[in-house]
Amino acid sequence: MLPTHRPRRNRKSQVIRDMVQETRLTTHDFIYPVFLIEGQNQKLEVKSMPGVYRYSADRIIDEIGAAVDLGINSFAPFPAINDSLKDRLARESTNLNGLYLKAVADIKRQFPDVAIMTDVAMDPYSSDGHDGVVDVDSGEILNDASLEVLGQMALAQARAGADIIGPSDMMDGRVAWIREVLDSNGFSNVSIMSYTAKYASAFYGPFRDALDSAPKKGDKKSYQMNPANRLEALRELALDEAEGADMVMIKPALSYLDIIREVKNHTNLPVTAYNVSGEYALVRAAALNGWVDGERTMMEVLMSIKRAGADAILTYFAKDAAEVLRRG
Repeated sequence: MLPTHRPRRNRKSQVIRDMVQETRLTTHDFIYPVFLIEGQNQKLEVKSMPGVYRYSADRIIDEIGAAVDLGINSFAPFPAINDSLKDRLARESTNLNGLYLKAVADIKRQFPDVAIMTDVAMDPYSSDGHDGVVDVDSGEILNDASLEVLGQMALAQARAGADIIGPSDMMDGRVAWIREVLDSNGFSNVSIMSYTAKYASAFYGPFRDALDSAPKKGDKKSYQMNPANRLEALRELALDEAEGADMVMIKPALSYLDIIREVKNHTNLPVTAYNVSGEYALVRAAALNGWVDGERTMMEVLMSIKRAGADAILTYFAKDAAEVLRRG
């Protein structure tokens, strides 16, 4: 007997395929991470991330302008801080005249309508390379002592003009702590996008190359999540919701599509996902070697993250994907 049900009828032409398409990407889905370095007129490629650059504060303005022209309006800057400015309490993180906060203020001044999401974690500024305060005797990452530093960091970023604070440190209780600090200082309208489920992943290597922020001793497994755990993400979600997060994030994205879907099924908050440096590097390297079609693979990766449930995607592919979407 010949088949009565023929799903292929909905695939028979491009017009029909477009009509019934379930998931769509737009430039509104993208948050573009950009790297800042000291100096003037600097644009240096990250060797482990071909096509991604570190920009001095004057050149980052041009890069953001080019992205805005492509329809990208959300940005996440990350700083590479000189070692001479690093200490165990990350004091440079609150310097309003330092690289990061001055650049955030300059970006908001020149592009007042874009959304700037800042990063709250000690590792770019820490002489220890960890996201929290390190006990000098035991090497333990001190959760509660770290909250004090993170709260002041978030406050300084809000004063510089941040629209969204992104605590990526994975210290317990930091969302509630930061919310209280912001609210009590008149920044109740500044959002918190919590890194709710940030896994201790091998995919972060190129990012740490870009910022020279790898831990000097030990690793981050005592505060970042075990890649084997799924239900733990729901516990973190419940805590972040209770503490006042406005949005939640899963990091990495591509190897954690199941976690994105699990979290999406359990919250009414917007869910974001970070298509991290190692995921970018894998696709880019394979494309440069001719092993995959780079453009198609890029768009398939991003579509899979959106299909899994992400409302927004932090991705180094943002500009390239926007070019593809512009062509239609």
